[in-house]
Amino acid sequence: MRTVVYISLFALIFTQCQKPDPIGTRWSEAKAWEWQKEQGWMAGANFNPSTAINQLEFFQESTFDRETIDRELAWSAELGMKIHRVYLHNLLWDQDSLGFLSRVDEFLTLANKHNIKTMLVLLDDVWHPIPKLGTQPDPIPFVHNSGWVQAPGAAILGDSLRHHELKNYIKGVMGRFANDTRVVAWDLYNEPDNVANQPGRAEIEIKDKYTFAFSLLKKVMRWAREVNPSQPLTVGLWQGNHKLWGTPGALRPLERFMVENSDVISFHAYDEPEIVKEKIVELKKYNRPLLCTEYMARTNGSTFEKILPILKENQIHAINWGFVSGKTNTIFPWSSWNTPFDSIPKIWFHDVYRTDKTPFSEQEIEFLKQELLP
Repeated sequence: MRTVVYISLFALIFTQCQKPDPIGTRWSEAKAWEWQKEQGWMAGANFNPSTAINQLEFFQESTFDRETIDRELAWSAELGMKIHRVYLHNLLWDQDSLGFLSRVDEFLTLANKHNIKTMLVLLDDVWHPIPKLGTQPDPIPFVHNSGWVQAPGAAILGDSLRHHELKNYIKGVMGRFANDTRVVAWDLYNEPDNVANQPGRAEIEIKDKYTFAFSLLKKVMRWAREVNPSQPLTVGLWQGNHKLWGTPGALRPLERFMVENSDVISFHAYDEPEIVKEKIVELKKYNRPLLCTEYMARTNGSTFEKILPILKENQIHAINWGFVSGKTNTIFPWSSWNTPFDSIPKIWFHDVYRTDKTPFSEQEIEFLKQELLP
């Protein structure tokens, strides 16, 4: 009996004397540039299979479309794409954490087969404020991203007492892939404080979204640092006066927190070349690797031919929005919510291929191969 007590006391003392797992801190500039050197320049797309209207349909067990995913990944690899940005959702974790992680792992395996690395996006403030599991709605004809959903959505985001419900999701997903070389970076929160103003959605969007988004982001960053993954963390700039992006003191506290806590700096640029160049000038002031995680909106003047060479010249990782036109309807512009369309636009907004691999533009395909292939 006495021996058992001694052993128990020794185990308790040993446990208490062990150092806790180290909590990560923001990477040094040197470490960030080491990552950049290891990766080399990468270009690719925000990837969502054509058969999925949103993140939930992408990864729910009943609609996880392996065949389409593999086929469309192969098409992107043929163009020379080396990186895809992929959105996840907290409800998928709540529904079936083990099954969800297994399907994310399967996606990473498929992407790796085609020599494509993945940037995972954990939260998103864009489009529908009320996400729901189960069968997803059919697309609204001719309307851009009619079925995309926010993560976590208004119910959790708008109640700071519920933010802790996301902790296991954030730490569980990141912990599972923290040392996985197939994952190249973590985008913790897409476009925080993006307010849904589409018809029927403005009324159900939370009020004072800035305050709740900032509060949640600070928690998410802390949880992510506690995981201390081998990949860099980032939260991308997307709004505000881009001519001030390189001056932290001139930014809102939210955006300042984003850039001052990101290991590598990411941003969105659905703009004409001159504005993209101005953004780059500002962001280079941080002396860290840059990733343009969303660009290419043809009718905005943001085309592959105009923007990709600028990003490549500056060694900025380039991730355009959309690849194969499908349920997201992102060949239609954002304005399709307010200006009705009754047919496919002559100039697509986003996306590259139709589901039969017919491209929007043969000339564009040749240009991409010229820029991306060795």
